[in-house]
Amino acid sequence: MNVYVVAVGKLKEQYWRDAIAEYQKRLSRYCRLEIVEVAESKNTSRAAKDIAKARDEEAARLLAAVRGKCVVLDMGGKEASSEDLGQLVKEAQDRGESLTFVIGGSDGLGRAVLERADVSVRFGRITFPHQLCRVVLTEQIYRAFCIASGTPYHK
Repeated sequence: MNVYVVAVGKLKEQYWRDAIAEYQKRLSRYCRLEIVEVAESKNTSRAAKDIAKARDEEAARLLAAVRGKCVVLDMGGKEASSEDLGQLVKEAQDRGESLTFVIGGSDGLGRAVLERADVSVRFGRITFPHQLCRVVLTEQIYRAFCIASGTPYHK
């Protein structure tokens, strides 16, 4: 099974990349996890119309990388438990479909991405920095595969 994490921007710090690499290694027994980083908008204006334009630019890049079922991380999404994600993984496995998890940029997701989403989830009511969100997401994907396969979660 193929799983994609598509996110705006690059992880600059090595410790974030190391954390994600650890979960990619752990996930290799269940799936192929690919991290796809798309370019951030070069917009620096904080005017509402410019922010919307930047989100739309990023949305086009994000959508070009979506494969299979599209799961967006969005503050307006349904709060998801690890068990919920495990069920999502199990259903995708049973259907033989790929999963793409989408993380937007600092100004959020463009309307086109939200409309394309098959599922919209959030990890609670707090806001994570985007770099940390990627690490939390990859850990949760690993946990979801453990839950779906009935194997114990390794700390």
